[in-house]
Amino acid sequence: MKRKNNEMSTMERVGQGLGKRYRRERRFRMLGLLAIMASLGFLLVLFGSIVSRGYTAFIQTEIRLPIHFDARVFDVGNLARADYAALVKASMRELFPEVKGRRDKRQLYRLVSSGAAYTLQKMVVADPAMIGTTRDVWLPADDEVDMFVKGYIKRDVEESARRLTDQQIRWIDHLAESGRLERRFNAIFFSAGDSREPELAGIRGAAMGSLFTLLVTLGLSFPIGVASAVYLEEFAPRNRWTDLIEVNINNLAAVPSIVFGLLGLAVFLNFFGMPRSTPLVGGLVLTLMTLPTIIIASRASLKSVPPSIREAALGVGASKMQTIFHHVLPLAMPGMMTGTIIGMAQALGETAPLLMIGMVAFIVDIPQGFTDPATVLPVQIYLWADSPERASVERTSAAIMVLLAFLILMNGAAVLLRKKFERRW
Repeated sequence: MKRKNNEMSTMERVGQGLGKRYRRERRFRMLGLLAIMASLGFLLVLFGSIVSRGYTAFIQTEIRLPIHFDARVFDVGNLARADYAALVKASMRELFPEVKGRRDKRQLYRLVSSGAAYTLQKMVVADPAMIGTTRDVWLPADDEVDMFVKGYIKRDVEESARRLTDQQIRWIDHLAESGRLERRFNAIFFSAGDSREPELAGIRGAAMGSLFTLLVTLGLSFPIGVASAVYLEEFAPRNRWTDLIEVNINNLAAVPSIVFGLLGLAVFLNFFGMPRSTPLVGGLVLTLMTLPTIIIASRASLKSVPPSIREAALGVGASKMQTIFHHVLPLAMPGMMTGTIIGMAQALGETAPLLMIGMVAFIVDIPQGFTDPATVLPVQIYLWADSPERASVERTSAAIMVLLAFLILMNGAAVLLRKKFERRW
């Protein structure tokens, strides 16, 4: 009887212990779930903040003006030298004939962007048949008008506290009521380079600079990284020097990116005399930064290939080179591509090393090659964030949205490639 009671007490203790263990497991799972939900919550707050401030940049306020392309204004030999600003001013005076004073006229002209003249210039140069005709043309409004229409500048604020006067607001209301002021898709944001006027600023120059820089980075880092990984994993002898190289590669992957910028400044610019602020130098610097990531990912992919593949190829008479290039490398390539895309995504978001080589300059022209002065998207975001204009805030957030879209696409492509081509052994 006493033995039976002892057995029951032991079973009870075991049951109580199991209950405590299950409760601890549930608490741990709950804490893990809460951690994931908190991370997703912070991410949603970040994305929501960026999107809420940046989506309006994809819409631009424009004014439809009846432009009379007077033939007397144009020089047939050089259409680009005509006084296009005078055509815009004449159209504004035609819409508001009651404006007489010089000061009032200046306020009236400020409703239209100073870049409206360049828009007309491009139209006439592209189609000279417009000379001598009168056409309704949509021209970008000034950034202050755009901010007012979007609600960032309040009507009920005292006149001294805003840059738009009450008279200018009445003119804006008149244009809106007559159907000459609308919010339209902001094509300038995607087709133009940087500008001192926020309503004329775009990301095309920075996007092309990023493209050329990444092409240089990919063209150098991928073959060098894969070749280094193949040598270290398949050919290099296991000795002290190989171990030293492996340790240094792992250490380089953890070096702050600005150190690579200093290296590029000292070597590529000062020693070799390469052109400053060009995608070529930027790509070389980012290649140095990306190489450790690609080498480590490529070596991990080569290690994942079963030894039986190598043994079978060697067993049927294949050479070491044939075994690697015909069998091992194709099987490891999906992992290598994944590591390369992740490295490219990391390079796309870098700013610090490019600041050190001068890619922080104000670049208006769209780069056409690898040696043209250029900037990149992260640096463009940095420049706009430092701009005092109110309209630069939404363009900064919009550029961040574009950059995040590219990063999401690149990381998504890495995941899809891995899922489609990887083989489980």
